Amino acid sequence: MLKIMGAIGMENTTQTYMSDEEMIAWVLGVDRRIVVLGSMKNNPILKASDIAQETNRSTQNISRALKEFNEKGFIMCLNPEKTTWKRYTITSAGKELLEKLDDIYFDPN
Repeated sequence: MLKIMGAIGMENTTQTYMSDEEMIAWVLGVDRRIVVLGSMKNNPILKASDIAQETNRSTQNISRALKEFNEKGFIMCLNPEKTTWKRYTITSAGKELLEKLDDIYFDPN
């Protein structure tokens, strides 16, 4: 089971737990999350504009996915004071999520 925490710096955030199956369904349920998850696997620093350009998606679409992952505690914003050009990095919960999904989704064997 993964422990899901709210974004760093958010007040009155409750911790929730999702089963592995629920978390996998959450990620795989929306294409933009799959795209960002792939980027999380290969990049230590995530920026919406870079991911959007690499994947031929809108920056807005990728920004929304990054916000969703940030809210779940899988990534954290390195410059939260900015309103644009935010940079994110993966957290330990994000690394755990990647490990769980790596064999299922990214491993071709």
